[in-house]
Amino acid sequence: MRLQLRIPPVAWIAAYGGAMWAVDRVAPLQQVIGSPASKSGWLLIMAGAAVIATAVMQFRRARTTVDPMHPAKASALVRSGIFAYSRNPMYLGMAVGLGGWALLLGSLSPWLVVASFAPLLTWLQILPEEAVLSTLFGHDYDEYCARVGRWIGCKG
Repeated sequence: MRLQLRIPPVAWIAAYGGAMWAVDRVAPLQQVIGSPASKSGWLLIMAGAAVIATAVMQFRRARTTVDPMHPAKASALVRSGIFAYSRNPMYLGMAVGLGGWALLLGSLSPWLVVASFAPLLTWLQILPEEAVLSTLFGHDYDEYCARVGRWIGCKG
């Protein structure tokens, strides 16, 4: 299955970050968090980066691809570690990082952009990936999906 868009998730995060900055500069809604409290956004950015790095290391240990543009190259279904809590920890880490960026910017405007990240990425990237992984790993993948949430959380 071809992905609907051929835009790597790293490009999405850069575009979203830029859009958040632009919206904050052009149409800032109420400033809700000022400095130094807004600096706590760095903690979220670091947490998001740590989640991404942990997931990448697990993929590397499993000797499977980390390339989201070619999910058919996956050679292993990783279900342990951070993947026991999220089927998409790299995307979750990106969302957490965007939340940190929104905190750093301080106004409500960037949060309007952040709110569209998960639904858009789910539709354009995750659903096509899931279709490929379901074909590749069959019942094992379906069972994994039944146990672990797409973004976060165990189902049972």
